[in-house]
Amino acid sequence: MDPIFSQLQAVVDRYDELNQMLADPDVMGDSQHYMALSKEAGGIRETVETFKHYQQVVQDLLDAEELLGDAEMGELAKEDVATLKPEKAELEERLKVLMLPKDPNDDKNIIMEIRGAAGGDESSLFAADLLGMYRRYAENQGWSLQIIDETTTEVGGYKEVVAMITGDNVYSKLKFESGAHRVQRVPATETQGRVHTSTATVGIMPEFEEVDAEGLIDPKDVREDVYRSSGAGGQHVNKTSSAIRLTHEPTGITVAMQDERSQQQNRARAWKILNARVYDHFAQENEAEYAEQRKTVVGSGARSERIRTYNYPQNRVTDHRIGLTLNKLDRIIAGDLGEIIDALVLAEQTAKLAELGK
Repeated sequence: MDPIFSQLQAVVDRYDELNQMLADPDVMGDSQHYMALSKEAGGIRETVETFKHYQQVVQDLLDAEELLGDAEMGELAKEDVATLKPEKAELEERLKVLMLPKDPNDDKNIIMEIRGAAGGDESSLFAADLLGMYRRYAENQGWSLQIIDETTTEVGGYKEVVAMITGDNVYSKLKFESGAHRVQRVPATETQGRVHTSTATVGIMPEFEEVDAEGLIDPKDVREDVYRSSGAGGQHVNKTSSAIRLTHEPTGITVAMQDERSQQQNRARAWKILNARVYDHFAQENEAEYAEQRKTVVGSGARSERIRTYNYPQNRVTDHRIGLTLNKLDRIIAGDLGEIIDALVLAEQTAKLAELGK
């Protein structure tokens, strides 16, 4: 049997231990500890249940094979063997995938940044279309998408928009969206019907809670400026210095936040974005290590990397990293991203399995 399977009993033992701990009144009285243990148990539940199913199938197969020579039960046992053998093989492959090393950020919420790039007004409109696509996909997943900062253009697009998406395993599904997205279509402002090419960039960054971010940023390296909000908001804006600007001096990364009513809320949001941007900065800067960490057919996650083309005249979407072309742009831009995301996840898993097999 593959070496991976020798590790599975340890996972089962840990799962049983976690369930015993979760039943302990002392643990139940400590909500933070209880939630951490619950999260760990939830993270391995599918592996444990699949392994137990696998063990049952293995036993059923052994029982059926013993009956193959039986005059009365032989024919029925032959049918069982024919059914159980492929099921056993399928479960073995599933377990190998479940036991692959997990990205520690997979269960995190994300901060998404979308920027209009090449193409002027059309690129800003495409940025708005991408935001709408991700918003609808998030709704389909039962997630929540909230815009936390935006710079709009006169034509109704976005020069830049920052959103937070919260829910179950958001990063695991959207982490491959980082990169340059290219659109080919006739812009609304084009009078002669010519197809133009524009681009927008998407950045996906895991959200770090304060506990996660410890050691990521030294608070002494961050300068905080407080100032009065500008724009709509009536007298409240003029009287209260609620806007916050954080500057991470080693990198020069700056985050300004003024959308919330209170200084405390703006500060909390600004820190979330700053943590994510600084993490992303060091990951991209340390490119060799980052590329090794993300060595996969789906690329490095760099924003300069062209990952996908949306061709409106032919209703076609092509993901260049895995050579996937789908003639259903209308459905994809409406939020039906599942087929693309599943293919990207499968490509990564296949690459990891190939690495383990070497």
